Amino acid sequence: MLRAATDDDKDLALKWRNHPVVRAVSLQQQPISEDEHAQYWASLKDNRHRKVYIYELDNTPAGVVTFFDIDDGYAMWGYYLDNEGLEARGQLLPAWIKIQREAVKLAFGPTDKGGLALDVLEGEVLEANEAVRSMNKRNGFEEVGVDDVEIDGLVTVVHRIRRSVQPGDR
Repeated sequence: MLRAATDDDKDLALKWRNHPVVRAVSLQQQPISEDEHAQYWASLKDNRHRKVYIYELDNTPAGVVTFFDIDDGYAMWGYYLDNEGLEARGQLLPAWIKIQREAVKLAFGPTDKGGLALDVLEGEVLEANEAVRSMNKRNGFEEVGVDDVEIDGLVTVVHRIRRSVQPGDR
């Protein structure tokens, strides 16, 4: 289940985002400071171009989904999980599958049911993140571009992904 993030989620979101496994597959791989995170979190208030949701598995917070650059039926997105907690509970693989399905459902779902009613959803994924690239394809995303991006002084291949609204999404 996805629910809107609240201020009570701020510290968990930072902890999960700074986990070494999450950072290793992120475009920004340096740890995010508490001050940077506080500024980011404050910027979410009444921001119609950015939405943050908490993914819950068995009524336990387990991940974060962000939609950003929201405008006229379009958005970019990203997500990450509580790798440590989910792995300890033996739920990491099911959570990877479910968080993406829930995010896609919310992105394309009708607004009267809490969805964003998007027409197009895009994201970026590191070339080395084969598991997520494969899951993206299973969930209807296409790789539509490739960029060389400098991350921590190294040139890294980043794939741009896109999914358009499909029959049954609304």
